[in-house]
Amino acid sequence: MTQTSAKPEAGDNRNLRRDVGLIGLLFASVGSIIGSGWLFGAMNAAQKAGPAAIISWSIGAVMILLIALTFAELGTMFPVSGGVVRFPHIAFGSFASYTSGWILWIACGTVAPIEVEGALQYATKYAAFTSKSTVNGDTVHTLTGLGYLTAVVLLALFVVVNYIGVRWFARVNNVLVWWKLAIITVVVIAFLVTQFHPSNFTSKGFMPNGWEGVFTAIATSGIVFSFLGFRQGIELAGETSNPRKYVPIAVIGSVILTGIIYVALQVAFIGSLNPRDFIHGWATMGFTNDFGPLAAIATAIGLGWLATLLYIDAIISPGDTGLIYTTVTSRVSYAMARNGNAPKVLAKTTNRGVPLISLFVAFVLGLIILLPFPSWQQLVGFITSATVLSFAAGPVVVAALRRSEPERERPFRVPGGDVIPLLAFVASNLIAIWSTWTINLKLFIAVLIGLVLLAILEMVYDQPVLEMRSGSWMILWLAGLALISYLAGNLDSSAILGFWWANIITVVFSVVVFYLAVHFRLSKATMTEHMDAVLAEADAEEQELGPAAS
Repeated sequence: MTQTSAKPEAGDNRNLRRDVGLIGLLFASVGSIIGSGWLFGAMNAAQKAGPAAIISWSIGAVMILLIALTFAELGTMFPVSGGVVRFPHIAFGSFASYTSGWILWIACGTVAPIEVEGALQYATKYAAFTSKSTVNGDTVHTLTGLGYLTAVVLLALFVVVNYIGVRWFARVNNVLVWWKLAIITVVVIAFLVTQFHPSNFTSKGFMPNGWEGVFTAIATSGIVFSFLGFRQGIELAGETSNPRKYVPIAVIGSVILTGIIYVALQVAFIGSLNPRDFIHGWATMGFTNDFGPLAAIATAIGLGWLATLLYIDAIISPGDTGLIYTTVTSRVSYAMARNGNAPKVLAKTTNRGVPLISLFVAFVLGLIILLPFPSWQQLVGFITSATVLSFAAGPVVVAALRRSEPERERPFRVPGGDVIPLLAFVASNLIAIWSTWTINLKLFIAVLIGLVLLAILEMVYDQPVLEMRSGSWMILWLAGLALISYLAGNLDSSAILGFWWANIITVVFSVVVFYLAVHFRLSKATMTEHMDAVLAEADAEEQELGPAAS
Protein backbone atom coordinates (compact mmCIF):
# COMPACT_ATOMS: atom_id res chain seq x y z
CA MET A 1 0.00 0.00 0.00
CA THR A 2 1.20 3.49 -0.78
CA GLN A 3 1.83 5.32 2.48
CA THR A 4 -0.57 8.23 2.82
CA SER A 5 0.63 9.88 5.98
CA ALA A 6 3.07 12.13 4.21
CA LYS A 7 1.88 15.50 3.17
CA PRO A 8 1.01 15.87 -0.50
CA GLU A 9 2.98 18.25 -2.62
CA ALA A 10 1.46 21.66 -3.09
CA GLY A 11 -0.75 21.87 -6.09
CA ASP A 12 -0.77 18.12 -6.64
CA ASN A 13 -2.69 16.42 -3.88
CA ARG A 14 -4.66 19.00 -1.99
CA ASN A 15 -7.26 16.97 -0.19
CA LEU A 16 -11.01 17.24 -0.31
CA ARG A 17 -12.86 19.99 1.55
CA ARG A 18 -14.72 19.07 4.74
CA ASP A 19 -17.80 21.17 4.13
CA VAL A 20 -20.70 18.72 4.55
CA GLY A 21 -22.72 18.82 7.79
CA LEU A 22 -25.32 16.40 9.20
CA ILE A 23 -28.19 17.51 6.97
CA GLY A 24 -25.89 17.65 3.97
CA LEU A 25 -24.63 14.12 4.62
CA LEU A 26 -28.11 12.69 5.24
CA PHE A 27 -29.48 14.46 2.19
CA ALA A 28 -26.55 13.29 0.06
CA SER A 29 -27.68 9.74 0.82
CA VAL A 30 -31.41 10.45 0.46
CA GLY A 31 -30.83 12.51 -2.65
CA SER A 32 -28.75 9.75 -4.19
CA ILE A 33 -31.35 7.12 -3.30
CA ILE A 34 -34.26 9.08 -4.76
CA GLY A 35 -33.32 9.27 -8.41
CA SER A 36 -34.94 7.74 -11.46
CA GLY A 37 -35.66 4.47 -9.65
CA TRP A 38 -38.89 5.64 -8.05
CA LEU A 39 -40.14 6.98 -11.39
CA PHE A 40 -40.00 3.52 -13.00
CA GLY A 41 -39.63 1.02 -10.15
CA ALA A 42 -43.29 0.82 -9.12
CA MET A 43 -44.42 -0.16 -12.62
CA ASN A 44 -41.52 -2.53 -13.29
CA ALA A 45 -41.97 -4.27 -9.93
CA ALA A 46 -45.71 -4.68 -10.49
CA GLN A 47 -45.03 -6.29 -13.88
CA LYS A 48 -42.62 -8.78 -12.25
CA ALA A 49 -44.42 -9.54 -8.99
CA GLY A 50 -47.94 -8.11 -9.24
CA PRO A 51 -49.32 -6.65 -5.99
CA ALA A 52 -46.69 -8.69 -4.13
CA ALA A 53 -44.25 -6.01 -5.28
CA ILE A 54 -45.06 -4.49 -1.90
CA ILE A 55 -43.26 -7.45 -0.34
CA SER A 56 -40.40 -7.04 -2.82
CA TRP A 57 -39.81 -3.45 -1.73
CA SER A 58 -39.94 -4.44 1.94
CA ILE A 59 -37.48 -7.32 1.54
CA GLY A 60 -35.21 -5.18 -0.62
CA ALA A 61 -35.13 -2.47 2.05
CA VAL A 62 -34.23 -4.99 4.76
CA MET A 63 -31.45 -6.52 2.65
CA ILE A 64 -29.95 -3.13 1.89
CA LEU A 65 -30.29 -2.10 5.54
CA LEU A 66 -28.23 -5.14 6.58
CA ILE A 67 -25.48 -4.05 4.22
CA ALA A 68 -25.80 -0.43 5.32
CA LEU A 69 -25.36 -1.35 9.00
CA THR A 70 -21.97 -2.93 8.33
CA PHE A 71 -20.81 0.11 6.38
CA ALA A 72 -22.01 2.41 9.14
CA GLU A 73 -19.61 0.63 11.52
CA LEU A 74 -16.72 0.89 9.08
CA GLY A 75 -17.50 4.45 8.09
CA THR A 76 -17.30 5.72 11.65
CA MET A 77 -14.06 3.82 12.30
CA PHE A 78 -12.41 5.23 9.19
CA PRO A 79 -14.09 8.50 8.14
CA VAL A 80 -12.20 9.07 4.90
CA SER A 81 -13.49 9.87 1.43
CA GLY A 82 -13.80 6.84 -0.82
CA GLY A 83 -14.07 4.57 2.21
CA VAL A 84 -15.82 1.76 0.34
CA VAL A 85 -12.61 1.29 -1.66
CA ARG A 86 -10.27 1.56 1.31
CA PHE A 87 -12.04 -0.84 3.68
CA PRO A 88 -11.06 -4.04 1.77
CA HIS A 89 -7.49 -2.75 1.62
CA ILE A 90 -7.29 -2.62 5.40
CA ALA A 91 -8.26 -6.24 5.95
CA PHE A 92 -7.27 -8.00 2.73
CA GLY A 93 -4.69 -5.89 0.92
CA SER A 94 -4.19 -4.35 -2.49
CA PHE A 95 -5.65 -7.07 -4.72
CA ALA A 96 -8.91 -7.15 -2.77
CA SER A 97 -9.20 -3.37 -2.68
CA TYR A 98 -8.43 -3.08 -6.38
CA THR A 99 -11.02 -5.70 -7.32
CA SER A 100 -13.73 -4.15 -5.13
CA GLY A 101 -12.73 -0.68 -6.25
CA TRP A 102 -12.88 -1.59 -9.93
CA ILE A 103 -16.37 -3.07 -9.59
CA LEU A 104 -17.50 -0.08 -7.53
CA TRP A 105 -16.06 2.40 -10.01
CA ILE A 106 -17.89 0.71 -12.88
CA ALA A 107 -21.12 0.67 -10.85
CA CYS A 108 -20.85 4.31 -9.81
CA GLY A 109 -19.84 5.43 -13.27
CA THR A 110 -22.96 3.93 -14.82
CA VAL A 111 -25.40 5.73 -12.53
CA ALA A 112 -25.09 9.20 -14.06
CA PRO A 113 -25.83 7.77 -17.54
CA ILE A 114 -28.88 5.83 -16.33
CA GLU A 115 -30.23 8.89 -14.54
CA VAL A 116 -29.84 10.88 -17.74
CA GLU A 117 -31.61 8.11 -19.66
CA GLY A 118 -34.45 8.13 -17.14
CA ALA A 119 -34.87 11.87 -17.41
CA LEU A 120 -34.85 11.76 -21.20
CA GLN A 121 -37.37 8.91 -21.26
CA TYR A 122 -39.90 11.05 -19.38
CA ALA A 123 -38.93 14.06 -21.52
CA THR A 124 -39.93 12.09 -24.63
CA LYS A 125 -43.35 13.65 -24.11
CA TYR A 126 -41.86 16.90 -25.39
CA ALA A 127 -39.22 15.77 -27.89
CA ALA A 128 -38.03 12.55 -29.53
CA PHE A 129 -35.28 11.80 -27.02
CA THR A 130 -36.12 8.07 -26.95
CA SER A 131 -37.95 5.60 -29.14
CA LYS A 132 -39.72 2.38 -28.18
CA SER A 133 -38.05 -0.86 -29.24
CA THR A 134 -37.91 -4.53 -28.26
CA VAL A 135 -34.72 -6.00 -26.77
CA ASN A 136 -34.60 -9.66 -25.72
CA GLY A 137 -38.39 -9.74 -25.69
CA ASP A 138 -38.73 -6.68 -23.44
CA THR A 139 -40.08 -3.30 -24.47
CA VAL A 140 -37.52 -0.57 -23.79
CA HIS A 141 -37.09 3.10 -24.63
CA THR A 142 -33.71 3.62 -26.31
CA LEU A 143 -31.94 6.92 -26.94
CA THR A 144 -32.30 8.53 -30.35
CA GLY A 145 -29.63 10.70 -31.96
CA LEU A 146 -31.11 13.74 -30.23
CA GLY A 147 -31.19 11.77 -27.00
CA TYR A 148 -27.50 10.85 -27.24
CA LEU A 149 -26.50 14.46 -27.90
CA THR A 150 -28.56 15.73 -24.98
CA ALA A 151 -27.15 13.01 -22.72
CA VAL A 152 -23.60 14.12 -23.50
CA VAL A 153 -24.46 17.72 -22.63
CA LEU A 154 -26.08 16.70 -19.34
CA LEU A 155 -23.14 14.51 -18.32
CA ALA A 156 -20.80 17.42 -19.05
CA LEU A 157 -22.99 19.69 -16.94
CA PHE A 158 -22.58 17.33 -13.97
CA VAL A 159 -18.80 17.78 -14.24
CA VAL A 160 -19.08 21.57 -14.34
CA VAL A 161 -21.27 21.68 -11.23
CA ASN A 162 -18.87 19.39 -9.37
CA TYR A 163 -15.94 21.58 -10.35
CA ILE A 164 -17.51 24.48 -8.46
CA GLY A 165 -16.87 22.57 -5.24
CA VAL A 166 -18.36 20.61 -2.37
CA ARG A 167 -19.91 23.48 -0.40
CA TRP A 168 -22.04 24.79 -3.27
CA PHE A 169 -22.99 21.25 -4.25
CA ALA A 170 -24.19 20.42 -0.72
CA ARG A 171 -26.34 23.55 -0.55
CA VAL A 172 -27.97 22.85 -3.90
CA ASN A 173 -28.51 19.19 -3.03
CA ASN A 174 -30.27 20.04 0.24
CA VAL A 175 -32.84 22.10 -1.66
CA LEU A 176 -33.33 19.40 -4.29
CA VAL A 177 -33.87 16.67 -1.71
CA TRP A 178 -36.65 18.67 -0.05
CA TRP A 179 -38.22 18.90 -3.50
CA LYS A 180 -37.89 15.15 -4.08
CA LEU A 181 -39.46 14.24 -0.75
CA ALA A 182 -42.29 16.69 -1.30
CA ILE A 183 -43.09 15.37 -4.78
CA ILE A 184 -43.16 11.71 -3.73
CA THR A 185 -45.36 12.53 -0.74
CA VAL A 186 -47.77 14.48 -2.92
CA VAL A 187 -47.92 11.64 -5.47
CA VAL A 188 -48.72 9.03 -2.82
CA ILE A 189 -51.43 11.12 -1.17
CA ALA A 190 -52.96 12.29 -4.45
CA PHE A 191 -53.15 8.78 -5.89
CA LEU A 192 -54.66 7.34 -2.71
CA VAL A 193 -57.39 9.97 -2.32
CA THR A 194 -58.26 10.40 -6.01
CA GLN A 195 -58.63 6.82 -7.23
CA PHE A 196 -58.04 3.63 -5.31
CA HIS A 197 -59.26 0.18 -6.33
CA PRO A 198 -58.75 -2.34 -3.48
CA SER A 199 -59.71 -5.14 -5.86
CA ASN A 200 -56.52 -4.51 -7.86
CA PHE A 201 -54.60 -6.32 -5.14
CA THR A 202 -56.53 -9.57 -5.52
CA SER A 203 -58.32 -9.72 -8.89
CA LYS A 204 -55.37 -11.35 -10.71
CA GLY A 205 -53.91 -12.90 -7.59
CA PHE A 206 -51.77 -11.13 -5.01
CA MET A 207 -48.66 -13.10 -5.96
CA PRO A 208 -49.22 -14.13 -9.60
CA ASN A 209 -45.62 -15.20 -10.21
CA GLY A 210 -45.01 -16.75 -6.80
CA TRP A 211 -41.99 -16.06 -4.65
CA GLU A 212 -39.81 -16.29 -7.75
CA GLY A 213 -41.45 -13.12 -9.02
CA VAL A 214 -41.08 -11.42 -5.65
CA PHE A 215 -37.35 -12.12 -5.43
CA THR A 216 -36.41 -11.45 -9.06
CA ALA A 217 -38.27 -8.13 -8.90
CA ILE A 218 -35.93 -7.06 -6.11
CA ALA A 219 -32.92 -7.27 -8.41
CA THR A 220 -34.27 -6.60 -11.90
CA SER A 221 -37.08 -4.05 -11.62
CA GLY A 222 -35.12 -1.23 -10.02
CA ILE A 223 -35.91 -1.94 -6.35
CA VAL A 224 -32.37 -2.49 -5.10
CA PHE A 225 -31.18 0.15 -7.53
CA SER A 226 -33.53 2.61 -5.84
CA PHE A 227 -31.77 2.11 -2.49
CA LEU A 228 -28.14 2.08 -3.56
CA GLY A 229 -27.47 5.72 -2.76
CA PHE A 230 -27.22 5.04 0.98
CA ARG A 231 -23.46 4.67 0.66
CA GLN A 232 -22.93 8.34 -0.10
CA GLY A 233 -22.87 8.86 3.65
CA ILE A 234 -19.81 6.59 3.60
CA GLU A 235 -18.16 8.00 0.49
CA LEU A 236 -18.41 11.56 1.82
CA ALA A 237 -17.49 10.66 5.41
CA GLY A 238 -14.13 12.38 5.00
CA GLU A 239 -15.90 15.61 4.06
CA THR A 240 -18.11 15.99 7.13
CA SER A 241 -17.30 17.72 10.40
CA ASN A 242 -18.48 14.97 12.79
CA PRO A 243 -18.40 11.59 11.02
CA ARG A 244 -18.76 9.51 14.18
CA LYS A 245 -22.17 10.99 14.84
CA TYR A 246 -23.35 11.87 11.36
CA VAL A 247 -22.43 8.78 9.31
CA PRO A 248 -24.71 6.25 11.10
CA ILE A 249 -27.61 8.70 11.00
CA ALA A 250 -27.11 9.36 7.30
CA VAL A 251 -26.65 5.73 6.27
CA ILE A 252 -29.32 4.03 8.38
CA GLY A 253 -31.78 6.93 8.36
CA SER A 254 -31.75 7.26 4.59
CA VAL A 255 -32.62 3.58 4.03
CA ILE A 256 -35.45 3.56 6.59
CA LEU A 257 -36.94 6.83 5.37
CA THR A 258 -36.94 5.94 1.70
CA GLY A 259 -38.06 2.36 2.39
CA ILE A 260 -41.26 3.63 3.99
CA ILE A 261 -41.81 6.04 1.11
CA TYR A 262 -41.27 3.40 -1.59
CA VAL A 263 -43.68 0.89 -0.05
CA ALA A 264 -46.35 3.59 0.23
CA LEU A 265 -45.75 4.57 -3.40
CA GLN A 266 -46.14 0.96 -4.59
CA VAL A 267 -49.46 0.66 -2.74
CA ALA A 268 -50.67 3.93 -4.25
CA PHE A 269 -49.53 2.91 -7.75
CA ILE A 270 -51.31 -0.45 -7.74
CA GLY A 271 -54.47 0.95 -6.21
CA SER A 272 -54.71 3.82 -8.70
CA LEU A 273 -54.49 1.65 -11.82
CA ASN A 274 -57.54 1.21 -14.00
CA PRO A 275 -58.31 -2.54 -13.95
CA ARG A 276 -58.25 -2.46 -17.77
CA ASP A 277 -54.53 -1.63 -17.64
CA PHE A 278 -53.68 -5.18 -16.53
CA ILE A 279 -56.68 -7.09 -17.83
CA HIS A 280 -54.38 -9.63 -19.52
CA GLY A 281 -52.15 -10.00 -16.48
CA TRP A 282 -49.54 -7.97 -14.65
CA ALA A 283 -46.69 -8.94 -16.97
CA THR A 284 -48.42 -7.25 -19.93
CA MET A 285 -49.56 -4.18 -18.00
CA GLY A 286 -49.39 -1.01 -20.05
CA PHE A 287 -51.15 2.23 -20.87
CA THR A 288 -50.89 5.37 -22.98
CA ASN A 289 -47.64 7.32 -22.50
CA ASP A 290 -46.17 4.59 -20.29
CA PHE A 291 -42.70 5.97 -21.05
CA GLY A 292 -43.55 8.10 -18.01
CA PRO A 293 -45.74 5.73 -15.96
CA LEU A 294 -46.48 7.87 -12.90
CA ALA A 295 -47.23 10.95 -14.97
CA ALA A 296 -49.43 8.89 -17.30
CA ILE A 297 -51.50 7.62 -14.37
CA ALA A 298 -51.80 11.14 -12.97
CA THR A 299 -53.17 12.29 -16.32
CA ALA A 300 -55.57 9.33 -16.55
CA ILE A 301 -57.15 10.06 -13.15
CA GLY A 302 -57.57 13.74 -13.92
CA LEU A 303 -54.56 15.17 -12.09
CA GLY A 304 -52.98 17.11 -14.92
CA TRP A 305 -51.23 19.46 -12.51
CA LEU A 306 -49.54 16.49 -10.83
CA ALA A 307 -48.50 15.07 -14.19
CA THR A 308 -46.82 18.39 -14.95
CA LEU A 309 -44.96 18.29 -11.64
CA LEU A 310 -43.86 14.73 -12.35
CA TYR A 311 -42.47 15.63 -15.75
CA ILE A 312 -40.54 18.43 -14.05
CA ASP A 313 -39.36 16.10 -11.30
CA ALA A 314 -38.25 13.59 -13.93
CA ILE A 315 -35.54 16.13 -14.72
CA ILE A 316 -34.76 17.21 -11.16
CA SER A 317 -34.63 13.84 -9.35
CA PRO A 318 -32.43 11.98 -11.85
CA GLY A 319 -30.38 15.12 -12.39
CA ASP A 320 -29.61 15.47 -8.70
CA THR A 321 -28.70 11.80 -8.36
CA GLY A 322 -26.56 11.92 -11.48
CA LEU A 323 -24.73 14.91 -10.06
CA ILE A 324 -24.10 13.10 -6.77
CA TYR A 325 -22.78 9.99 -8.51
CA THR A 326 -20.48 12.03 -10.69
CA THR A 327 -19.00 13.27 -7.43
CA VAL A 328 -18.76 9.78 -5.97
CA THR A 329 -17.28 8.19 -9.09
CA SER A 330 -14.46 10.73 -8.99
CA ARG A 331 -13.98 10.01 -5.25
CA VAL A 332 -13.66 6.29 -5.93
CA SER A 333 -10.89 6.73 -8.50
CA TYR A 334 -9.31 9.32 -6.17
CA ALA A 335 -9.27 6.76 -3.34
CA MET A 336 -7.92 4.00 -5.60
CA ALA A 337 -5.07 6.29 -6.66
CA ARG A 338 -4.30 7.14 -3.03
CA ASN A 339 -4.19 3.40 -2.30
CA GLY A 340 -1.76 2.87 -5.16
CA ASN A 341 -4.29 0.85 -7.17
CA ALA A 342 -4.70 3.41 -9.96
CA PRO A 343 -2.47 5.98 -11.69
CA LYS A 344 -1.43 8.67 -9.21
CA VAL A 345 -2.66 11.41 -11.52
CA LEU A 346 -6.22 10.53 -10.48
CA ALA A 347 -5.45 11.71 -6.93
CA LYS A 348 -4.53 15.23 -8.02
CA THR A 349 -6.91 17.97 -6.90
CA THR A 350 -7.34 21.62 -7.79
CA ASN A 351 -7.00 24.52 -5.38
CA ARG A 352 -10.76 24.15 -4.91
CA GLY A 353 -10.20 20.67 -3.50
CA VAL A 354 -11.79 19.01 -6.54
CA PRO A 355 -10.26 15.89 -8.20
CA LEU A 356 -10.67 17.30 -11.70
CA ILE A 357 -8.90 14.54 -13.61
CA SER A 358 -10.99 11.91 -11.85
CA LEU A 359 -14.10 13.91 -12.75
CA PHE A 360 -13.09 13.94 -16.40
CA VAL A 361 -12.45 10.18 -16.38
CA ALA A 362 -15.91 9.67 -14.85
CA PHE A 363 -17.36 11.74 -17.70
CA VAL A 364 -15.60 9.58 -20.31
CA LEU A 365 -16.82 6.40 -18.62
CA GLY A 366 -20.38 7.74 -18.77
CA LEU A 367 -20.08 8.36 -22.50
CA ILE A 368 -18.79 4.82 -23.07
CA ILE A 369 -21.60 3.26 -21.02
CA LEU A 370 -24.27 4.95 -23.14
CA LEU A 371 -23.21 2.95 -26.20
CA PRO A 372 -23.96 -0.67 -25.12
CA PHE A 373 -26.74 0.37 -22.71
CA PRO A 374 -28.85 3.00 -24.52
CA SER A 375 -31.92 2.62 -22.28
CA TRP A 376 -32.84 2.74 -18.59
CA GLN A 377 -34.31 -0.76 -18.68
CA GLN A 378 -31.15 -2.29 -20.16
CA LEU A 379 -28.79 -0.68 -17.66
CA VAL A 380 -30.61 -1.00 -14.32
CA GLY A 381 -29.89 -4.69 -13.73
CA PHE A 382 -26.20 -4.27 -14.56
CA ILE A 383 -25.83 -1.45 -12.03
CA THR A 384 -27.68 -3.43 -9.37
CA SER A 385 -25.51 -6.52 -9.69
CA ALA A 386 -22.26 -4.54 -9.89
CA THR A 387 -23.06 -2.40 -6.88
CA VAL A 388 -24.09 -5.22 -4.53
CA LEU A 389 -20.91 -7.09 -5.44
CA SER A 390 -18.86 -4.00 -4.63
CA PHE A 391 -20.63 -3.87 -1.26
CA ALA A 392 -20.07 -7.55 -0.47
CA ALA A 393 -16.53 -7.10 0.82
CA GLY A 394 -17.67 -4.65 3.50
CA PRO A 395 -19.40 -7.18 5.77
CA VAL A 396 -16.39 -9.50 5.51
CA VAL A 397 -14.09 -6.64 6.51
CA VAL A 398 -16.23 -6.04 9.61
CA ALA A 399 -15.80 -9.67 10.70
CA ALA A 400 -12.07 -9.66 9.97
CA LEU A 401 -11.43 -6.45 11.91
CA ARG A 402 -13.35 -7.70 14.93
CA ARG A 403 -11.04 -10.69 15.15
CA SER A 404 -7.76 -8.87 14.54
CA GLU A 405 -8.54 -5.51 16.14
CA PRO A 406 -11.18 -6.13 18.82
CA GLU A 407 -9.83 -3.29 20.96
CA ARG A 408 -10.06 -0.70 18.17
CA GLU A 409 -12.57 2.03 18.97
CA ARG A 410 -15.90 1.65 17.17
CA PRO A 411 -18.12 4.74 17.56
CA PHE A 412 -20.94 2.67 16.07
CA ARG A 413 -20.96 -1.12 16.49
CA VAL A 414 -23.39 -3.46 14.78
CA PRO A 415 -24.83 -5.83 17.41
CA GLY A 416 -25.02 -9.61 17.17
CA GLY A 417 -21.46 -10.65 16.38
CA ASP A 418 -21.16 -12.20 12.90
CA VAL A 419 -24.92 -12.47 12.35
CA ILE A 420 -25.58 -9.19 10.55
CA PRO A 421 -22.30 -9.12 8.56
CA LEU A 422 -22.91 -12.70 7.40
CA LEU A 423 -26.53 -11.97 6.46
CA ALA A 424 -25.37 -8.86 4.60
CA PHE A 425 -22.84 -10.89 2.60
CA VAL A 426 -25.46 -13.52 1.78
CA ALA A 427 -27.93 -10.80 0.76
CA SER A 428 -25.41 -9.26 -1.63
CA ASN A 429 -24.78 -12.58 -3.34
CA LEU A 430 -28.47 -13.49 -3.60
CA ILE A 431 -29.28 -10.16 -5.22
CA ALA A 432 -26.50 -10.75 -7.75
CA ILE A 433 -27.89 -14.20 -8.62
CA TRP A 434 -31.42 -12.79 -8.93
CA SER A 435 -30.08 -10.32 -11.50
CA THR A 436 -29.92 -13.27 -13.97
CA TRP A 437 -27.08 -14.59 -16.11
CA THR A 438 -27.90 -12.36 -19.09
CA ILE A 439 -26.91 -9.37 -16.98
CA ASN A 440 -24.16 -11.00 -14.94
CA LEU A 441 -22.32 -12.21 -18.02
CA LYS A 442 -21.64 -8.58 -18.97
CA LEU A 443 -20.59 -7.79 -15.43
CA PHE A 444 -18.10 -10.63 -15.16
CA ILE A 445 -16.62 -9.64 -18.51
CA ALA A 446 -16.11 -6.15 -17.05
CA VAL A 447 -14.43 -7.73 -14.01
CA LEU A 448 -12.05 -9.66 -16.28
CA ILE A 449 -11.19 -6.44 -18.11
CA GLY A 450 -10.34 -4.89 -14.77
CA LEU A 451 -8.03 -7.76 -13.87
CA VAL A 452 -6.26 -7.40 -17.22
CA LEU A 453 -5.76 -3.70 -16.52
CA LEU A 454 -4.36 -4.59 -13.10
CA ALA A 455 -1.81 -6.86 -14.75
CA ILE A 456 -0.82 -4.01 -17.07
CA LEU A 457 -0.49 -1.61 -14.14
CA GLU A 458 1.76 -4.11 -12.39
CA MET A 459 4.04 -4.27 -15.42
CA VAL A 460 4.15 -0.54 -16.22
CA TYR A 461 4.03 1.18 -12.83
CA ASP A 462 5.71 0.70 -9.48
CA GLN A 463 2.68 -0.82 -7.79
CA PRO A 464 2.35 -1.91 -4.15
CA VAL A 465 2.50 -5.61 -3.28
CA LEU A 466 -0.82 -7.23 -4.21
CA GLU A 467 -1.01 -9.37 -1.06
CA MET A 468 -2.62 -12.17 -3.05
CA ARG A 469 -2.83 -14.68 -0.22
CA SER A 470 -5.25 -12.54 1.78
CA GLY A 471 -7.15 -11.43 -1.31
CA SER A 472 -7.31 -14.76 -3.16
CA TRP A 473 -10.76 -15.53 -1.72
CA MET A 474 -12.14 -12.93 -4.12
CA ILE A 475 -11.17 -15.08 -7.09
CA LEU A 476 -12.97 -18.08 -5.60
CA TRP A 477 -15.96 -15.91 -4.68
CA LEU A 478 -16.40 -14.25 -8.08
CA ALA A 479 -15.72 -17.46 -10.02
CA GLY A 480 -18.19 -19.37 -7.86
CA LEU A 481 -20.88 -16.73 -8.27
CA ALA A 482 -20.32 -16.72 -12.01
CA LEU A 483 -20.76 -20.50 -12.13
CA ILE A 484 -23.92 -20.44 -9.99
CA SER A 485 -25.36 -17.60 -12.06
CA TYR A 486 -24.59 -19.47 -15.29
CA LEU A 487 -26.31 -22.62 -14.02
CA ALA A 488 -29.29 -20.60 -12.73
CA GLY A 489 -29.57 -18.80 -16.07
CA ASN A 490 -32.46 -16.37 -16.17
CA LEU A 491 -34.20 -18.15 -13.29
CA ASP A 492 -36.78 -19.75 -15.54
CA SER A 493 -37.70 -23.28 -16.56
CA SER A 494 -34.87 -23.46 -19.09
CA ALA A 495 -32.18 -23.08 -16.40
CA ILE A 496 -29.94 -26.00 -15.46
CA LEU A 497 -30.32 -25.09 -11.80
CA GLY A 498 -33.80 -24.51 -10.41
CA PHE A 499 -34.66 -21.24 -8.67
CA TRP A 500 -34.78 -22.59 -5.13
CA TRP A 501 -31.73 -24.78 -5.55
CA ALA A 502 -29.85 -21.75 -6.85
CA ASN A 503 -30.81 -19.85 -3.69
CA ILE A 504 -29.82 -22.69 -1.37
CA ILE A 505 -26.47 -23.21 -3.07
CA THR A 506 -25.79 -19.47 -3.03
CA VAL A 507 -26.46 -19.27 0.71
CA VAL A 508 -24.20 -22.24 1.50
CA PHE A 509 -21.49 -20.96 -0.84
CA SER A 510 -21.68 -17.50 0.76
CA VAL A 511 -21.22 -18.88 4.27
CA VAL A 512 -18.17 -20.91 3.18
CA VAL A 513 -16.56 -17.96 1.38
CA PHE A 514 -17.31 -15.59 4.27
CA TYR A 515 -15.42 -17.64 6.83
CA LEU A 516 -12.70 -18.62 4.38
CA ALA A 517 -12.06 -14.93 3.69
CA VAL A 518 -11.96 -14.12 7.39
CA HIS A 519 -9.46 -16.94 7.91
CA PHE A 520 -7.11 -15.63 5.19
CA ARG A 521 -7.24 -12.01 6.36
CA LEU A 522 -4.02 -10.06 6.69
CA SER A 523 -1.91 -10.54 9.78
CA LYS A 524 -2.67 -8.30 12.73
CA ALA A 525 0.57 -6.37 12.22
CA THR A 526 -0.07 -5.73 8.53
CA MET A 527 -3.70 -4.87 9.14
CA THR A 528 -2.71 -2.41 11.85
CA GLU A 529 -0.19 -0.84 9.49
CA HIS A 530 -2.89 -0.40 6.84
CA MET A 531 -5.34 1.03 9.37
CA ASP A 532 -2.80 3.49 10.71
CA ALA A 533 -2.01 4.62 7.18
CA VAL A 534 -5.70 5.26 6.44
CA LEU A 535 -6.17 7.16 9.70
CA ALA A 536 -2.97 9.12 9.08
CA GLU A 537 -4.40 10.19 5.77
CA ALA A 538 -7.50 11.51 7.51
CA ASP A 539 -5.27 13.41 9.98
CA ALA A 540 -3.23 14.85 7.12
CA GLU A 541 -6.39 16.11 5.46
CA GLU A 542 -7.51 17.72 8.71
CA GLN A 543 -4.15 19.44 9.22
CA GLU A 544 -4.03 20.78 5.68
CA LEU A 545 -7.60 22.04 5.61
CA GLY A 546 -7.90 23.27 9.20
CA PRO A 547 -11.09 22.89 11.28
CA ALA A 548 -13.94 21.43 9.28
CA ALA A 549 -16.81 23.59 8.26
CA SER A 550 -20.13 22.65 9.75
